[in-house]
Amino acid sequence: MTAFSALEHIWSLAGCDVTALDDVRLVGEDPGLPSVYRVGALAGATIGAAALAAAQCHRLRTGIGQRIEVEQRRALAVFRSERYLRIDEGAAPELRDPLMGFYETRDGRWIQLHTNFPHHRQGVVNLLGCANDHAGVSAAIRGWDGAALDQALADAGLCAALIRRPDEWAALEQASAIAALPLFEIERIGGDGEGDARPMPIGRAAGAIDARPLGGVRVLDLSRIIAGPVAGRTLAQHGADVLLVNGPHLPNIAPLVIDNGRGKRSALLDLRREDERATLHALASEADIFLQAYRPGALAAHGFSPEALARARPGIVYVSICAYGHAGPWAQRRGFDSLVQSASGIAWTERAAAGATAPKHLPCQALDHATGYLAAFGAMAALLRRAVEGGSWHVRVSLAQTGRWLQSFGTIADGWRAPDVPLDAVRDLMQTMDSPFGKVLATAPAETMLATPPRFDRPPVPLGADAASWTA
Repeated sequence: MTAFSALEHIWSLAGCDVTALDDVRLVGEDPGLPSVYRVGALAGATIGAAALAAAQCHRLRTGIGQRIEVEQRRALAVFRSERYLRIDEGAAPELRDPLMGFYETRDGRWIQLHTNFPHHRQGVVNLLGCANDHAGVSAAIRGWDGAALDQALADAGLCAALIRRPDEWAALEQASAIAALPLFEIERIGGDGEGDARPMPIGRAAGAIDARPLGGVRVLDLSRIIAGPVAGRTLAQHGADVLLVNGPHLPNIAPLVIDNGRGKRSALLDLRREDERATLHALASEADIFLQAYRPGALAAHGFSPEALARARPGIVYVSICAYGHAGPWAQRRGFDSLVQSASGIAWTERAAAGATAPKHLPCQALDHATGYLAAFGAMAALLRRAVEGGSWHVRVSLAQTGRWLQSFGTIADGWRAPDVPLDAVRDLMQTMDSPFGKVLATAPAETMLATPPRFDRPPVPLGADAASWTA
């Protein structure tokens, strides 16, 4: 599949005006990174779809059209944005806990542990009953059969995945559940009175038309790590007022806070407290987009389900991101990009193609980034529908759905032989900004838009640097 045919699929699945595709040009061919998968096509298509949706929002507000170009080299740099991040020209950021990685089991299988959060690491050590170091974990895992350990870790709410062949994954009930879902969903919720809304314009520009596609659009971003934050960052670069809301007790990864915090304000709210839940409800009552990446149903327990917010704020666009999809027996399983790659056969396929001794991941967090751009695209497509049809909307995406789509593109036999791309090879695609963290060097937006060039109006800030308020 080419990048443009993938873009056509996204655009038609959302029911968008197909004539708008004439305004987009996608440049470049795979492999742009060492992988047998068509990661460049995935990057170009998803970034292109989000850019085109932003252009359509601007056209609806102003009547002004524009041309868009996405060069694959730029798109792939953005898909590796966290790898290229530098602060004050210092060392590359540390993104992985030392225990994270692949381990061989007693029966000759491989399993991946994801231990980037301290409580996940400690949980693995406790379950294995071993020393809290690589040697101790390796020895303990060699005493388990792979499938039994995979299930035990999942039952304990920990983050791991057995390395499966694509056909092994396809035989699982969860794979069937994912196969029954489209790439993403944009569904109208509410209706027949309560929770419904009349058509409403995009943004809150008073008097004059805002120059940005999403100027005046308010976004609550309740997400961490990569996929959700990339969605919020994408909305911010097109002019949205994005307020990141984290819990003060929840762990984060510092370089990702910086890379994905560009363009956003940041507040802390503890949803275990009634008064702070009330604050979030008040913020949501004035928001246009509510973006969250908790496991399915987790926020509903605190009163923040899509239906509850549609009743409280008719016209809300509620965006849900999860790992393994909202249907099937794995819907509640904790997961991250690399774990979905391991479980679904991607890591096995990369290893087999390259003849490697251990499983191999994609050369970037492609499922995370693509899912983030699809979430931002879905949010903007819903804003366009709301402007014409009214209503409240629920957008649903998942890493597993994105991964399945990437696998459907087919593979490039010798793609793994493509050279890697170090920072020095993409310095012309980077931009700098001063921030409370120091001088940030980070990837610039990949899309070229003639009328509304994407940009970040705010530097990243430490978590909780701002008040939980829409008044900046």
